[in-house]
Amino acid sequence: MSEEVSLSLDEVRRISIDVLKAGGLSQEHAEAIAGVIYAGQRDECHSHGMYRLLGCVRSVKEGKVNPSAVPDVVDHAPAIVRVNAHYGFSPLAFERGRPLLVEKARRTGLAAMAINNCYHFSALWPEVEAISADGLVALAMTPSHSWVAPAGGRKPVFGTNPIAFAWPRPDGPPFVFDFATSAIARGEIELHRRAGKAIPTGWAIDSEGNPTNDATAALAGAMLTFGGHKGSALSAMIELMAGPLIGDMTSAESMAFDEGIGAAPCHGELVLAFDPKVFLGADAAQHVARAEKMFDAIVGQGARLPSQRRYEARERSKANGVRIPKALYDDLQALLPR
Repeated sequence: MSEEVSLSLDEVRRISIDVLKAGGLSQEHAEAIAGVIYAGQRDECHSHGMYRLLGCVRSVKEGKVNPSAVPDVVDHAPAIVRVNAHYGFSPLAFERGRPLLVEKARRTGLAAMAINNCYHFSALWPEVEAISADGLVALAMTPSHSWVAPAGGRKPVFGTNPIAFAWPRPDGPPFVFDFATSAIARGEIELHRRAGKAIPTGWAIDSEGNPTNDATAALAGAMLTFGGHKGSALSAMIELMAGPLIGDMTSAESMAFDEGIGAAPCHGELVLAFDPKVFLGADAAQHVARAEKMFDAIVGQGARLPSQRRYEARERSKANGVRIPKALYDDLQALLPR
């Protein structure tokens, strides 16, 4: 078993901020990015934890990302917020735009936030979870680079195209799911490559279109959608809604914009927020209670809710800290000033 290093949650945040600032990012960006890195590592989402710091720093060094971009928040329409990230990373743009999104959703019942011109690397669940903390239902989606072949195809067209949803609950954490519409997140294949491990059949094909269990061949070929044609259709929907609908790039356009450098994907993000109190008025509480009956019916038979694993991991991490591979820890230490 590979050697590991134990870290407290405070150390996760401190190291993340220090690595990002050493990599040239402004204090504001470093803190916003460290927030989502912290959340991923805390919840044992390893492919979205401290491992992502390496790609963030590399993207800045390649000269693509604006490390000190100041997002512009625009009140675009009664129910629409636009945030121009000016080619910075997306977490700060989301943080700056969220208050106006929440305000609009509470006023109109339904509001949308379009984040444009952002570099995106992070999971979406921290964002929808943050919106649900304000009592709102949330849906977020984004393309990426064109790494994924459509069902029946052999060449990449789609991104991993994640979609995330959050439903606030009256007692305890929200119901949340967040998944790529590819068979697996690309970060998971990258972690398998770093560890020298084979990937399961069904994750990807090689550059010749043949099924592969080799992570390196998969990264050079094409990933596959989950659920065949169903995942492919969802991927296409996300390309359209988080691309042309908000005036931003598709995954293929993002890949072309990258010019082979291998930086984080650059594109847009669409976030929707719904206020149950506006939709339901005085009847909100009774309908929220009906939703709880569905959750009880799921867990009552021994089934797990999405995000339940993360919440359990969160409690473990709060009590015991986290563990990361020593090789990753050493890579991060090498990025810090001597």
